[in-house]
Amino acid sequence: MNAKLCRLLYNYSSVTGVVRLFKKEMQSSRKVYKMVHTGKKPFTCTQCGKTFTQSSSVNRHMMIHTGERPFTCTRCGKSFTRSSNLNEHMMIHTGEKPFRCNQCGRNFRQSSHLYQHMVIHTGEKPHRCDQCGQTFTRGSLLKIHLMVSHSNNNPYSCSVCGKSCTRQSSLRKHQKIHTGVREHVCFECEKTFVTADDLKRHQRTHTGEKPYMCSHCGRRFNQICNLKAHERTHSVIC
Repeated sequence: MNAKLCRLLYNYSSVTGVVRLFKKEMQSSRKVYKMVHTGKKPFTCTQCGKTFTQSSSVNRHMMIHTGERPFTCTRCGKSFTRSSNLNEHMMIHTGEKPFRCNQCGRNFRQSSHLYQHMVIHTGEKPHRCDQCGQTFTRGSLLKIHLMVSHSNNNPYSCSVCGKSCTRQSSLRKHQKIHTGVREHVCFECEKTFVTADDLKRHQRTHTGEKPYMCSHCGRRFNQICNLKAHERTHSVIC
């Protein structure tokens, strides 16, 4: 039996008590739902000022500042801020891959990896660029395309190398190259990366995703640099 339900039955032995508690939890859920749609974020981080809709979210966020990692792997000692991250990590030791592709039978540790892999079979590219018509499997790839190919406005400059970026968040990601901070970890092989984009590109080696397709022959690639190198073979005059 679910632990939460056990506590519920223990504290509210009568049917009336059970109904009362369910109503209380429903009211709490409605409050969160309303805040999501109204944009209200009443809980603020005292360290950086970031705001949240729930107190539990700000408590998890605070671990970034405190360095607290309460969930520890009993196999290798690695610690995590969330129990869900620990559970995903434990699959490295157990070899568990519960998410299975019904097309080819390949198994994955995370549902997100399975979703990314399924694009190989479906060929779906729902994210379309309004500027040139190019389509992408994920919204994040479309955003990168828009910044690289269609934006001339780069107001944020790196004080170290002078590189300019369209957004402050992009500049912060870039500056990690100079600081050497590698905070993005692959849960498949534990390799670390400077930026989330680097991690996503690496994860394609595990998922098999190949989002870049040659317009000449239909061959697909996991990185755009490989696609460009391949396309040059079509431009060679025999």
